[in-house]
Amino acid sequence: MLDTNEYFDGKVKSIAFNTETLPATVGVMASGDYVFNTGKKEKMTVVSGSLTIKLSPDADKITYTAGESFDIPANSSFDVNVSVETAYLCLYG
Repeated sequence: MLDTNEYFDGKVKSIAFNTETLPATVGVMASGDYVFNTGKKEKMTVVSGSLTIKLSPDADKITYTAGESFDIPANSSFDVNVSVETAYLCLYG
């Protein structure tokens, strides 16, 4: 079964599904600045576009483009800047 999610007044939308090993979401983000909170460890892959990520207040901002991935620790918060509409895949756990 697929579940849809919508955040930030519809500017971020995703579809949740299960892979063979991990739950996942695939989604899109409109241009903007967002703060996300995690419960589980996440691995995000940029499918198209780019995401500029700041994983903690003292961390540097890093931009990831299509085909690049980054890991997000469990129980954390991270800042995202989206300069162009961007598609992503997120694996949880």
